[in-house]
Amino acid sequence: MTESWLGFWNRPHSIYVNERHLRVHCRRVADDIISVLPAGAGLRILDYGCGDALEAALVAARVGRLFLYDAALSVQARLRERFTGIANLTVLDDGGLAVLTGLDVIVVFSVVQYVPRGELPSLLRDWRRRLKPGGSLILADIIPPDVGMLADIRSLLATAAANGFLLAALAGLVTTFFSDYRSLRQRLGFAVYSDAEIETLLSEAGFVPALRERNLGFHPFRRTVIARAV
Repeated sequence: MTESWLGFWNRPHSIYVNERHLRVHCRRVADDIISVLPAGAGLRILDYGCGDALEAALVAARVGRLFLYDAALSVQARLRERFTGIANLTVLDDGGLAVLTGLDVIVVFSVVQYVPRGELPSLLRDWRRRLKPGGSLILADIIPPDVGMLADIRSLLATAAANGFLLAALAGLVTTFFSDYRSLRQRLGFAVYSDAEIETLLSEAGFVPALRERNLGFHPFRRTVIARAV
């Protein structure tokens, strides 16, 4: 993630239109992560770029150990405060992440678009190094080249209508139009990948990729890949 994007996530922002939006999003992410976990007891899982992860305790209850990592220091602080007392959930700083290996699963949800394209191959190799042979890398919410802001708006409004915050979402679209998120998106753009591109990058990094028919999360126009470490 570039310093500009990191700075955005490290300060208060309005990417979620209200608290209900945030909670609905976090619950869907947690439920979807659980739905694709491999069978087996004692799984060691890393949620990389996890954000506020309000429902991470649900995931922790299904695995042996859950590690949460977000590069934004303000997010790390909130996570530590929120999940104090959950014995098998660890919030990592950069030092803790650096020595983490022997993982069964790494989840990377809605992060790849903020990583400069030139940095993704080395990041994929780093994730491969942290996984056990046969472990899984879950890349969710990858943006294809033909999916733009209008698709994001359609997804937001459909989610809001189904979950009771449509008026807040409409107001939030106005706020976003004048926000620094929109200006950053216009200036920096998102990293986008075709199915063939992401499969090639994963193969070169030591994975066997498999595209899912349905994306994890609420955005039906984006893509999820589950890749096996070899």
